[in-house]
Amino acid sequence: MKADTHPDYHFITVQMTDGTTFRTRSTWGKEGDTLALDIDPKSHPAWTGGQRQLEQGGQVARFNKRFGGLTLKK
Repeated sequence: MKADTHPDYHFITVQMTDGTTFRTRSTWGKEGDTLALDIDPKSHPAWTGGQRQLEQGGQVARFNKRFGGLTLKK
């Protein structure tokens, strides 16, 4: 097997948007560096639900709003 084919895997500190930190292993940066996140699961709409979904009420509410008055005539 070839020598030095794998990147350096070391400990870094990750800082979340609310200031909390945790240590993990990564190939990013150098040993002991701090990675400050701009977006994380606590602040990104994909994980928090976002404003759009709260305002519209979801797929069923949208369907009823568009087609609620339709009926089948006999």
